[in-house]
Amino acid sequence: MSVAEPILLTPGPLTTSARTRQAMLVDWGSWDERFNQLTASLCRQLLAIVNGAESHHCVPLQGSGTFAVEAAIGTLVPRDGKVLVLINGAYGKRLAKICEVLGREFCTFETAEDEPTTAADVERLLQADPRISHVALIHCETSTGILNPLADIAQVVARHHKRLIIDAMSSFGALPIDARDIPFEALIAASGKCLEGVPGMGFVLADKHSLTQAAGNAHSLAMDLHDQHDYMARTGQWRFTPPTHVVAALHAALLQYHEQGGLPARHARYADNCQTLLQGMGELGLRSFLPEAIQAPIIVTFHAPQDPRYQFKDFYERVKSKGYILYPGKLTQVDTFRVGCIGHVDRHGMQAAVSAIGEVLREMEILDL
Repeated sequence: MSVAEPILLTPGPLTTSARTRQAMLVDWGSWDERFNQLTASLCRQLLAIVNGAESHHCVPLQGSGTFAVEAAIGTLVPRDGKVLVLINGAYGKRLAKICEVLGREFCTFETAEDEPTTAADVERLLQADPRISHVALIHCETSTGILNPLADIAQVVARHHKRLIIDAMSSFGALPIDARDIPFEALIAASGKCLEGVPGMGFVLADKHSLTQAAGNAHSLAMDLHDQHDYMARTGQWRFTPPTHVVAALHAALLQYHEQGGLPARHARYADNCQTLLQGMGELGLRSFLPEAIQAPIIVTFHAPQDPRYQFKDFYERVKSKGYILYPGKLTQVDTFRVGCIGHVDRHGMQAAVSAIGEVLREMEILDL
C-alpha cells in the first residue's frame, strides 16, 4: 500500500477490496428495475446471514449505522414503551441518548468498560421493573472491543416476554447470530463494517409482526421503518433517493463474502488477525485493555505507552506515514489507542502494521529495541 492508500485499521470505514470499489464506478437510476433487483438481492442476503427470512424483514436505510439505530428505536418502541439500555461503553451511552432525544422512556444499567453485562443482571432488572418493554444491547462495544453475552441475555429477555433490540454494528457478518435461536425484535448493522462494504447504508432486520404493528410510532418521516418497508414491498423502490453506489458496493462485497466462505471464514480471518495483533503488540510491550475471554476479534484497545514522549497525534501521524491508519482511544479514565482487526486485510497485513508501530515507537525513543 502506498501512503496515498493506507490500510485502515479502524472499526469502519475500513479497507475494502478493489472489486468492491470498482462496483462504485457504475451510475444507477434509482427507479431502474435492475437497481431494484440489486436492493432486493441485498436484503435477501442480509437476512440469510442470520437465517431470518421466515421471521424478519430487512429494511435498508440511507445514512450511517446511528441513523438505523435511531430509526429502529423510533419505529419499534411505542410512545408508551420503556427501554432498558445496557451500557459498558460509548455506543451504549449513545443509544440511551437516542432514547432521550426521541422522548422514549428509558432506564440504564452501566458496568465498567471491561465488564460485560450478564444475563443475571438483566434477570434482576426485569424482575424489578415490569414496565420495561424493550432491552437494548450493544453486542460488540467498539469503544473497547468487549463482547457482551448476547445469547444468554436474549433468553432472559424472551422468558420475560420483553423485546430485544441488538446493536450488532461491529459484529454482524463476523460473529454468529441465528434468528432461529436468538429471539430479537430488531438487529441493526451497517454496510461499512464486517461485510467490508463502504459506509452510507444502515439496515434493520425487524421482526415481521412487530414491524406490522409499528405504524404511527415513528417520530420522523425519513426514519420511519414501517413506511420504508411498506413502500419497498409495494413498489420495489426506496422512498427517497437511495445511496446507489453504496448499495452496489455492498452487493459486490456480499458476493465476495460468500465466495470466501461466508461467516465462518470471515470470523476465522478476523480471529487470526486479532491473535496476530495481540501477539505482536505483546512482544513490543504493549498491553491490551481487555482480557482475552471477553475480547471480540473486531477491534483491540491498547494501553498507551507510559512515556512522556508519547503523544497520540504524533504517534498516529508517524504510523500513518508508514501506511496504516489507527484509531484513538475512547475511554475516559485510561489513555489508550485502538487497532481494528476487520476489513480487507489478513495476518500478513497485521504483522506489517505491528512492525510499523514498532518502528515508530523506536523513532520516538519510546522503545529501545
